[in-house]
Amino acid sequence: MIFTAIFIFNFTATFAQDNPPPGKDYAWYWLASDNKYSKFYAPNTVIVRKQAVIGKKEVPTEIEAWTKTTYTVNGAKDTIKSYGIANILPDPKVLSYSLALLTINPQNRTIKYAREDFYDAAGNVIWSQNDGHVKEINSQAFDEDFFVAIVDEVFYQGEVERKNSEDRWIELWSSNNTDGSMVTLTADTTTMQMKGANLIFWEWQETKNLTGQVAEIRFMKKAVNLSQGTERVINGKIWDINSRRWADLDDEYGGAYRMIRNNEPDYKGLVRLRAFVKKNSAWVNRYTMS
Repeated sequence: MIFTAIFIFNFTATFAQDNPPPGKDYAWYWLASDNKYSKFYAPNTVIVRKQAVIGKKEVPTEIEAWTKTTYTVNGAKDTIKSYGIANILPDPKVLSYSLALLTINPQNRTIKYAREDFYDAAGNVIWSQNDGHVKEINSQAFDEDFFVAIVDEVFYQGEVERKNSEDRWIELWSSNNTDGSMVTLTADTTTMQMKGANLIFWEWQETKNLTGQVAEIRFMKKAVNLSQGTERVINGKIWDINSRRWADLDDEYGGAYRMIRNNEPDYKGLVRLRAFVKKNSAWVNRYTMS
């Protein structure tokens, strides 16, 4: 039996320069804009802080980079409310932009806000925080544009292209219920990663009633064991037309694996997932640690 040793250490080669403090000399690259925010990142600040050495393979496991977000008044209002700092910044028109130092773990698709500085239009810091929250990145995350751009600077696997592609989401199955409603399940290929025999990814399950209205949405992170034909819900959210709000999803199996039987719609999804992984092996194993 051959054992593979895995070592984690600080990376000191190509990206081994320290991140400078926030400054006006950054070359900001535009990522996305809407009526509330514009997002940028500084490619010259991307640094691999840690990596794993698996045999002769080196896999980055911690990446840092600086990002910038500019705000409209509505964007500033939402940000101030989200951070709970209305007592500090009562006037949203004062908030112009923010800079953030992000720490990214590509294997777990997480971002940690190691440092954030909020500025007025004159460039004065009006509020700061360090060692902030950790977020998992999926299709609903504000920070997804940051994640894919920064990770692409290191792995060069086409994260940005896949995020923006028309075939990002693939339909796994659709089914008509006896009450006339229709259920459709799609999978987000952007989030797919193999971990051992498990494919980890996010799903979007939508139920429409007889009139075509969306009656229920389940947004779920799943682990599907492709070889055994089992699956489990890791976590998720649920929305319904009656409450019109999102709530935590209570998995009826309590997070345990369940067998996917060949007479149920999920079996069609299993077949399609196996086919996708076979065809896109390099993609689903892009951050592999095994």
